[in-house]
Amino acid sequence: MHDTSTGSTARPSRRAVLAATAGLTAALTVSTTARAATPDDRRLRALISRMTLEEKVGQLFVMRVYGHSATAPDQADVDANLSEIGVRTAAELIEKYHVGGIIYFTWAHNTRDPRQIADLSNGIQRASLGRPRGLPVLVATDQEHGAVCRVGAPATLFPGAMAIGAGGSRSDARELGRISGAELRAMGINQDYSPDADVNVNPANPVIGVRSFGADPDAVADLVAAEVKGYQASRVAATAKHFPGHGDTAVDSHYGFPVITHSRELWEKLDAVPFRAAIRAGIDSIMTAHIQFPALDDSGDPATLSRPILTGILREELGYDGVVITDSLGMQGVRSKYGDDRVPVLALKAGVDQLLNPPSVDVAWHAVLTAVQEGELTESRLDESILRILRLKARLGLFGHAYAEPARVERVVGTRAHRAAADKMAERTTTLLVNEDDLLPLGRRAERRILVVGADPASPTGTTGPPTGVLGAALTELGFTATALPTGTSPSEAAITRAVTAAGDTDAVVVATYNVTAGSAQRTLVERLLATGRPVVAVAVRNPYDIAQLPTVKACLAAYCWTDVELRAAARVIAGRVSPRGRLPVPVQRADDPERVLYPVGHGLSYESHIVSGA
Repeated sequence: MHDTSTGSTARPSRRAVLAATAGLTAALTVSTTARAATPDDRRLRALISRMTLEEKVGQLFVMRVYGHSATAPDQADVDANLSEIGVRTAAELIEKYHVGGIIYFTWAHNTRDPRQIADLSNGIQRASLGRPRGLPVLVATDQEHGAVCRVGAPATLFPGAMAIGAGGSRSDARELGRISGAELRAMGINQDYSPDADVNVNPANPVIGVRSFGADPDAVADLVAAEVKGYQASRVAATAKHFPGHGDTAVDSHYGFPVITHSRELWEKLDAVPFRAAIRAGIDSIMTAHIQFPALDDSGDPATLSRPILTGILREELGYDGVVITDSLGMQGVRSKYGDDRVPVLALKAGVDQLLNPPSVDVAWHAVLTAVQEGELTESRLDESILRILRLKARLGLFGHAYAEPARVERVVGTRAHRAAADKMAERTTTLLVNEDDLLPLGRRAERRILVVGADPASPTGTTGPPTGVLGAALTELGFTATALPTGTSPSEAAITRAVTAAGDTDAVVVATYNVTAGSAQRTLVERLLATGRPVVAVAVRNPYDIAQLPTVKACLAAYCWTDVELRAAARVIAGRVSPRGRLPVPVQRADDPERVLYPVGHGLSYESHIVSGA
């Protein structure tokens, strides 16, 4: 979960959330579906037998590297690589450490545009395949869609997981995976760290939240399985994360060490359900969580380093024999108890196959090498993981077709049909929570001049600006005269006053809210705008729990993220061009009594009429 932006929210009782989802699930029987050995096993084992120990160690690592090119990055990226990795380029990283995988990040300047990404991928494959025992590379990224994306436009950007949960369509989830997978594969990316299989039952979860499909484990399981099948139909390895389940924590494992207090029985009924579904769907890889789960292992170790969890439960009980990859080894959750030299060794002893993005690849690589040389790890143990990794590469067709085709990038990535599918999908996810006095849709009466104010959180990939600007532009295209006035996630008194003054010259106000809390200045902004007498529409652009803190708002939509595709859909709902169809995939508790549910799973309003024609 090196991959996320975070936000804060009020914390209702965890017991209330679990109670709100009670009755929605039943324990599933233990899956005994182990991945069968492929016909290539004899060839792959022979290949492993010819590898040096250093090459074997390298195959276990998936590493970051700066730059848009495998051989000629910009000087600033060369400097960053020398500082953090000790090499100048991706090609030198492969030459020195024989890494079996590379992960792309936006901030590492790996993902400027689709053609550049394809060229980078091809440069990486050339660097690896050109070696004496050249092997194809697993090129990976976090393309969850919604709040976590690494590849932006002109690639197609879809609604995030909780939005898809609000739509509730397995067909949409599979189509998202199929299209996104096809575009990633066209750019040479063959492993995606998605979907998120966590069941988000804690509204205060700062790191999962809208990255989860919802709070009903059976519904989450259905959508996880569907998305897995979509990605893997496009020959991209899907990755269910974060095992054994990160959905009930108020601690971000990037910065702390979360503890999950679920009983073993509750884990079976809640957290395990989507992972079992992913395994039945033939999931290629599963990512571990840097969490402590005493009911599953009372040693105090994080799950990433726990043999009882990864071997005892995931391998033996759930019957999973695919690739197990750690979450980023640079996160605090896995570094709290052991040093960076011990973490990779302990992860392998626990049952991990791929070691993701250690803070120092040199320290981690040499630690594993030394552990084998000194007998703490056996070479045969490494061979087990390498066989799984090579099986995955073979299933993806990388031994015969590792390279991206430049012409295919133009034909596949960000096509009009793909973007239209994303827009229609977003329309099916937007959720109308409140609509007193039929305030929505706007424009049926005299509300033509609209002021758009509110939050301006840091923009994820997939946005062209703050939510206010995107909403304002979308409403203007729909025939309104919309003015955008960002006020921020913590608006000052001066910003609130400017917004209230501006509201006097408009017919209605749209407010983008972002994780509103009881003492939030966002709440003060909404209350002051309501006092003007102008119609006020709130659009929750991240967690749908904001409505609990805005009890006097007469109209509220949940968009589930502030990416363009979700905000454009919200604008079409506001304008009445489409009727909202989304239904809450998580319960919303009362702010004044968190033990009581304000809006249950499945709540959502539609327009009985008032659909406005037009472009």
